[in-house]
Amino acid sequence: MGYLKRADVEAMGFRHVGRDVMISDRASIYGAEEMEIGDFSRIDDFCCVSGRVTMGRNVHIALGCNVAGGEPGITFEDFSGLAYGCHVFAQSDDYSGTTMTNATVPDRYKKETKKAVRIGRHCIIGTSSLIFPGVELAEGCAVGALSVVTQSTQPWSIYTGNPAKRVWRRQKTLLELEQAYLAES
Repeated sequence: MGYLKRADVEAMGFRHVGRDVMISDRASIYGAEEMEIGDFSRIDDFCCVSGRVTMGRNVHIALGCNVAGGEPGITFEDFSGLAYGCHVFAQSDDYSGTTMTNATVPDRYKKETKKAVRIGRHCIIGTSSLIFPGVELAEGCAVGALSVVTQSTQPWSIYTGNPAKRVWRRQKTLLELEQAYLAES
């Protein structure tokens, strides 16, 4: 895995790029001018990131993820991340059959859901999970692998399943570790 040099990242035209940002030379970025990437954040191989996307500090998008911010946008708050193969959508076609679908069809023949997505501080989303338009993952939320999140969540909770349901509360001990880490940097 190779990462782009700082000059190459800056040449992509991001709205903002923080300190020590790492973007794989095998990632696909579309619409960089609408994106902000905070300090120490990383985008790994074979990720596709498009549309309005805002990443706080220490955000990690692991190998093979799709982050489709579209018009409404996706916000990743500090210390949040996606495990391998996750998909996050801020826009989606209408699958009912009452309108046409896909990117090749003019908007006047389609009806898309367009709602911003927010992934709160210290949220972790497990391998191959899906996050749908309009979802707000509250601070400290953990989503288990292969989960489908269609509704917003409660803070410091663990969700799993299809559709994802709250199964347990999540510990907050990591907040002490965050303070120690921030004191070092």
